[in-house]
Amino acid sequence: MTIRTIIVDDEKLAIQGLQVRLEAFEDVEVIETCANGREAIRKIKTEKPDLVFLDIQMPGFDGFSVVKGVMEIEPPLFVFVTAFQEHAIRAFEANAVNYLMKPVDPDKLADTIERVRQRLAEKRSAEDAEKLLNVLSEVAPDAAEEFAESESESSDRFEKLINIKDRGQIFRVEVGSIEHIEAAGDYMCIYTGDNSLILRETMKDLERRLDPRKFQRVHRSTIVNLDQVRQVRPHTNGECFLVLDSGAEVKVSRSYRDVVARFVH
Repeated sequence: MTIRTIIVDDEKLAIQGLQVRLEAFEDVEVIETCANGREAIRKIKTEKPDLVFLDIQMPGFDGFSVVKGVMEIEPPLFVFVTAFQEHAIRAFEANAVNYLMKPVDPDKLADTIERVRQRLAEKRSAEDAEKLLNVLSEVAPDAAEEFAESESESSDRFEKLINIKDRGQIFRVEVGSIEHIEAAGDYMCIYTGDNSLILRETMKDLERRLDPRKFQRVHRSTIVNLDQVRQVRPHTNGECFLVLDSGAEVKVSRSYRDVVARFVH
């Protein structure tokens, strides 16, 4: 799978430097470079790339204006590349895959490309499943029904109820009611809107039992139910807080900030 890529920056040297670094990734193909936002919008609409590396501060149309300018089509994945840390939260609110500081660090670029691969694989997997279901619906309705059921079963393998023995009692907790989970060694603190319980289990084992489409790690020791998130509040150094239904606030560390981009649009 080739990742068709456009680089947008008003500094020629910045474009050249990023092109050189991207040569290390055999699956990344730079198909166009743009020196300003207006040109970028035209190229994105005509070339329909998979990925755009986008400078934020440019004369005229800045990076955020470019993102807004292509919302009428199915937009590519965006990675913001800039010298200004204070734009981090807006970058993730714009659904960016990542936010890279100039000069681009090779290790952080490698991590970003891996995130891009994962996002594209998830997207294409969902698209392939939908196309297959549409074809089956036309030529083999019975098979289409079986396929839809198998898709449903894949989500059913995750826990709906968790039994928690705490303070000499056994509590049956609906997974959907869990707001967030915090690790304390081999113990998990399970928080619902009106209660907190202690579960003796490792973070790794508990994660296997939870649907990853809803429960995501946002910190080394914290898992959040994304359905319970009601607000994203900016913090310093690229971090932010998620405000939950109960009013509780959970910090998203920089290492996990791409989680915010998955559900904030």
